[in-house]
Amino acid sequence: MKKLTLLLIASACCSAFTMNALAEEAGDQAIADAVIAMTKAQWTAGMKDPTNIAAQSKDMAEDYTEFNAQFATRLDGKAINDRLAEASGKDSAKGIAAEMTNPKVQVYNGDVAILTYNYVGMTRDKDGKTEANRAKSTRVYVKKDNKWMLVHANFAADPLPKQ
Repeated sequence: MKKLTLLLIASACCSAFTMNALAEEAGDQAIADAVIAMTKAQWTAGMKDPTNIAAQSKDMAEDYTEFNAQFATRLDGKAINDRLAEASGKDSAKGIAAEMTNPKVQVYNGDVAILTYNYVGMTRDKDGKTEANRAKSTRVYVKKDNKWMLVHANFAADPLPKQ
């Protein structure tokens, strides 16, 4: 009888642990889906209207920071990023396609999510010529006041392999 009781207790503990792990995994997947969707929505807003910076940066924290291939230093603050995006939104080249390959989201304590991926996209200039774009990207999201906010990004060149 004691063996049966111990077996039932052990089984219940294992079941509870498994259910908790599955619930956590489902929660992490929901977070991953949310931050990927936010990133894609930003791209869509930029392709729809490159001058609508508010739509493109609506999920950026005020203290957002960024590293990218165009500038040698870290860009600090949403305001500077918005000003630079506004200037580049007047460029004659327009994004016409954006895709995320190899996405991976790491979730920590349910309130930090790190998204890494390869970006592949296409732009078209005023003469109709298209150009491929590639980047290795990292975005860090933090849940603030029950809303996911982009707090940091790093966009690096992803050159074609040498042949």
